[in-house]
Amino acid sequence: MATSEAAKTTVEAAGERVRGLLGSALFFSVFTNLLMLTGPLFMLQIYDRVLGSRSEETLVALFGLVALLYLFYGLLEFARSRVMARVGARVQSALSGRVMDAVLELSALRPKEAKKVAPVQDLDALRTFFASPVALALMDLPWTPIFLIAIFIFHPILGWLALGGAAILVVTALLNQITTRKKTLAAAQKSAQAARFSRDAENGAEYIWSQGMAGAIRARWEALQADALGESTGAADWSGSFTSFSKATRFFLQSAILAVGAYLVLQNQMTAGAMIAASILLGRALAPVEQSIGSWALVQRARQARTALGTLLEAVPERARQTALPQPEATLSVQNLTVIARRGDPPILRGVSFDLAPGQALGVIGKSGSGKTTLARVLSGTVAPSGGEVRLGGATLDQFGPDLGKHLGYLPQDVSFFDATVAENIAQMATDPDPQKVVAAAQKARVHDVVLKLPKGYDAVINGSEARLSGGQMQRLALARALYNDPVLLVLDEPNSALDAEGSDALNKVVLDMKAAGKAVIIMTHRPTAISCCDTLLVLDNGARAAFGPRDEIIRSMMKNAGDVQKVVQAKPGGQS
Repeated sequence: MATSEAAKTTVEAAGERVRGLLGSALFFSVFTNLLMLTGPLFMLQIYDRVLGSRSEETLVALFGLVALLYLFYGLLEFARSRVMARVGARVQSALSGRVMDAVLELSALRPKEAKKVAPVQDLDALRTFFASPVALALMDLPWTPIFLIAIFIFHPILGWLALGGAAILVVTALLNQITTRKKTLAAAQKSAQAARFSRDAENGAEYIWSQGMAGAIRARWEALQADALGESTGAADWSGSFTSFSKATRFFLQSAILAVGAYLVLQNQMTAGAMIAASILLGRALAPVEQSIGSWALVQRARQARTALGTLLEAVPERARQTALPQPEATLSVQNLTVIARRGDPPILRGVSFDLAPGQALGVIGKSGSGKTTLARVLSGTVAPSGGEVRLGGATLDQFGPDLGKHLGYLPQDVSFFDATVAENIAQMATDPDPQKVVAAAQKARVHDVVLKLPKGYDAVINGSEARLSGGQMQRLALARALYNDPVLLVLDEPNSALDAEGSDALNKVVLDMKAAGKAVIIMTHRPTAISCCDTLLVLDNGARAAFGPRDEIIRSMMKNAGDVQKVVQAKPGGQS
């Protein structure tokens, strides 16, 4: 499958990193295959010289030489296998960073496509292939014709017999590839589908268990597993039949060459030593072919992995280095913003425009499905506009590239944390978190005291027994993470959905702090308490701007329960606009 230049460059760069190691393995292969001639030549000398001369000294000398040669063979074979293991590790290392970047970008921007890829398994398949014996067998394949030529030297009839047998095995290998390729691919796809379903079930385990859905989920998973097992078993059956045939054919050929050789010995056309040597050479010549056929599923999986990784890197080209921009002013301009998920679908957002100045907080309200979350994702850089533009400090968001997160804090609806310490999670998983920045962010989010009550404080591990936090506490911890880089713009999507009164009060204080510092805040919400600190409101209706203006004016003009909402707003900090 053709890949783009960027994807090719990445794959080729990985190849460049292992070219020297592959060259070393091929260099060792020359000597290991030459040393494979030790056995046939030893047999030839035993039958034609030692037994004929009945010389014990010759036997001892030959055996000592053979022992030394096999020692060298063992050392070279060990070195070759170790080198190939490092080839696999280096290929994985060369691609893993680029692949992880692509997966993260694809998962953030095109989550549906991301579910179809399994890059970790693909990288592991490549590494496993290079470290497996089949990779060495493929290196030995070019020596098969050389060993066949050596058999021709003993006698042409034996040579033609060996060549015919090799041809049968090669045809078997081709048939194996043709007949099992689609089955192996289908099995891999079914297995990946079952794995995705299992992950989805784990993520929703609490709901599944509470709603009594475990039986239905188990039945569906077992059905998917059965399909995957059926496909893999079918592929294994076909591959196993070819493997069995090739092994039986090789054994038969070795016996046949002994029988024909014995006949030629009786006809005084060759010696007994040459007969035994030819049989051993045939085994050496056909061993790589047989091993390749037996491990062909591994070869096919590696090829599929390479194709899948190439497709992934083509779908998500590497971003060019961008000029780093200074910290922008907290001015946001959204002009005629339009977002369409797929061609032909109605727009999720259409023609939305508004401006936000430093020291202001904007509340975005509307019914479910009105486009609030999509707007938040556009502002965070995870959704690209289909039309219009969004500028922060005068620059479009794409001009910041990956550095956008240094200037913008984002709190999504569904917060998630990594299996790491509280400090590392607040520090956005930095390998060397800045303790002062971590504590400062937690203090801004009014979650510092909560963290200190944990058994190990900031060193408590989230998702473990050390940090058992409520939903509201986790949301406040996620707010601290959004504040870690001291952003100029803070985008909050339903930030108080899990907060109690204390948490809501802490959130309002964060908004007031941001405003006082000359920064900007945008809050997507449907709760009145969340807009108590907002200066302006944007009302979305079916993806379009229905109203925009000062908070109190919008409340009076558009909300039926304006009186009740106004009482709540005025009772909170910042209630007077």
